[in-house]
Amino acid sequence: MNKILMTGHLGLIGRHLSPLLSQLGYEVVGFDIADGTGDICNTWQLTQALNECCGVIHLAAVSRVVWAQNEPEKCWQTNALASEQLLKLAANSTHKPWVLVASSREVYGEPKTLPVTETMPLVPVNIYGRSKLYMEDAALSARSAGINTAIVRLANVYGCTLDHKDRVLPAFSKNAVLGVDLRVDGFEHLFDFTHVDDTVAGLVKAITLLSEGEKQLPPIHLLPGHGTTLKQAAHMAIKAADSSSTIVEAASRAYDVARFIGDPSRAKSLLGWHASVLPEQGIARLVDAYNKKLKLGAHS
Repeated sequence: MNKILMTGHLGLIGRHLSPLLSQLGYEVVGFDIADGTGDICNTWQLTQALNECCGVIHLAAVSRVVWAQNEPEKCWQTNALASEQLLKLAANSTHKPWVLVASSREVYGEPKTLPVTETMPLVPVNIYGRSKLYMEDAALSARSAGINTAIVRLANVYGCTLDHKDRVLPAFSKNAVLGVDLRVDGFEHLFDFTHVDDTVAGLVKAITLLSEGEKQLPPIHLLPGHGTTLKQAAHMAIKAADSSSTIVEAASRAYDVARFIGDPSRAKSLLGWHASVLPEQGIARLVDAYNKKLKLGAHS
């Protein structure tokens, strides 16, 4: 069996991961509300989609903190309860597929010390983080029901012009190319930005272990372990675009985690993975992609 169900396959990560898995010989079955292939809140659709699958990559979610704050009930239903149901259905299915769930740095809340290891306290400060932690607990509990699960914790994944335009690095990069102001919600907010190419490379390594029968993977960070403030990121975009844009500071949002750097040691030791694209290089790539996209649009 080489069929893998991928929920949220049309998202930023799914779009980049699917081709890699196809090259490795997997048959990827997409399941995404965006194209009508499936809604993870629909139990019947999930049950049908799991048929003949050897594994599940669970990426589908209300995928942004701000969206979760605006629609907390939808966030909980999608990220927490639907994820729990997916794991139960996998455990009850004929082939008992392994399940890899994509979690988030948000499960830690506002960490007291940096860098953050995977064993530090999980005290989320917003509904998004709480929903992801509920999913993690369900994934660990599912092991006792006879399925193999893994948890990867992601941090500020970026790297594509098809991403949501108001996410911070796409917004910085596009505005720098256009020469308009870059709004920064808190100059000193510090994040561990992870290029999508690195993210999918790490996911492939985790999927390979799961496919080979690995049963005891602990939660793993997929991140560089390299902190960049929003002000630094904005300057990187302006420099890469050789832009006349100015930086404007705005008030930060009360429900956002302000500072996070993760420790990538576990991914290196268990997966043989480390990030190869640091923010200055990744932002320059994104600026170049927006340059080409906007020029093409101007001539089309």
